[in-house]
Amino acid sequence: MANILLAYHTTDGHTRKICESLQAELAGSGQQVGVASLVDGNVDPTRHDVIVIGASIRYGHHNPAVLEFIRAHQTQLESRPSGFFSVNLVARKPDKNTSKTNPYVRKFLAKAGWKPNLVGVFAGNLDYQRCGPVDRRIIQLIMWLTDGPTDTRAKVDYTDWGEVRRYAEGIVALGAEVNHVLHR
Repeated sequence: MANILLAYHTTDGHTRKICESLQAELAGSGQQVGVASLVDGNVDPTRHDVIVIGASIRYGHHNPAVLEFIRAHQTQLESRPSGFFSVNLVARKPDKNTSKTNPYVRKFLAKAGWKPNLVGVFAGNLDYQRCGPVDRRIIQLIMWLTDGPTDTRAKVDYTDWGEVRRYAEGIVALGAEVNHVLHR
């Protein structure tokens, strides 16, 4: 059994929801799992065997706190199995929903200089009503430019929850690597 950390940064709560789903999947397979927000500042990766970071995109960028965390803990991230996943609406498109085809993930990981063992990309949700009037208009413009829904009453969850479960299986495999090394 591995001790797994799911650290996240979320804008509207959807990345946290994905972490909670991963936590349930992992706990169901006997893993010890902690979920923590990077905003809280209480995230200590040194106490975990596997570290997974999830981050959402807002206006084309991951929050700077995510990159700061990675740079501050690069040694820990590189010394044990680690994972990263991005949540963004661009991933709703089949040609942009993998780590190799999603421009945000490729750009972010290149900038971070970190090579996680497991990389995932999940489409987020679109809920105009949760946004303030300015954000709503900006997101509506982005959706118009990218052939997405522009009706401000729209509420669409694009997340492929089956893919989230498969990502959890990948995390379990990372934990198995740790257990294999510990029990040699």
